[in-house]
Amino acid sequence: MTLPLVVGVDGSDASLRAVDWAVDEAARHGLPLRLVHASLWERYESGVPTDTLERPSERVMAEHLIGSAAERARRRDPAVKVTTAIAPEEAAEALLREGNEATALVTGSRGRGGLKGLLLGSVGLAVAARAPCPVIVVRGDPAALASSHERILLGAGDADTCGEAVRFAFREAAARKSALDAVRAWRRSAHESDEPTGDVARRPEERASAALDTLLHDAMAEHPGVRVRRATVEGHARGVLLRRTAAADLVVVGARRRTGLFGLQLGRVAHTLLHHADCPVAIVPQPM
Repeated sequence: MTLPLVVGVDGSDASLRAVDWAVDEAARHGLPLRLVHASLWERYESGVPTDTLERPSERVMAEHLIGSAAERARRRDPAVKVTTAIAPEEAAEALLREGNEATALVTGSRGRGGLKGLLLGSVGLAVAARAPCPVIVVRGDPAALASSHERILLGAGDADTCGEAVRFAFREAAARKSALDAVRAWRRSAHESDEPTGDVARRPEERASAALDTLLHDAMAEHPGVRVRRATVEGHARGVLLRRTAAADLVVVGARRRTGLFGLQLGRVAHTLLHHADCPVAIVPQPM
């Protein structure tokens, strides 16, 4: 069974941009699209008499909202199969539950209830931090949303956090026929000297380059048609990647899964990109 690409819809401009982006993504990968709207209308209107001829107003609004989003998706690409669902629960919880049977979850960068100045809504952050599947937060400039750069950016961290992210990034680059920029940041520790030691393999830049080669090796063999541009850059990873999102259609980073109720471990890199990237951000969980 092909799992759908699931999109959270709340009627905001950000969520409608997410719908547009997700339609294009579903078409690239041959996936069905599932639009989900979550509302607590049932809790608040449970006292409405059952013999009334009118449905609760919030339910009517929810049906109109999800129906309008579905029509928008079908107009954008009639070939993509679209289904809808309305869940009487908190938005984050509804999407996390949907994530158990999804190829990926897609959200907008801000919802209807977002506070002015808040760069990422609480729903998007909660879903990105806890979902069992990849999460794409749709944000960025028009060129990135239109996939005009023809470039996927991969934040190449350690193998224990981004093995799945590497495979995800290569699949995206292959589906889009885009170049893949694989970037690994490195920093020189305070006690390391700039003087040659004769042991080149111990130098931080060389270690970073070797780690990047190892990380990419299997995926490059699996996707020989993907053009890979690898780079090792001195600096903080969050700054290095953030600057490069201005020329990317999607940035992909991995996240380590935690046990218990806290979901994924989102570090500074993921938080920075989710709040400030100039293109959509994919957070890909790494199974333990």
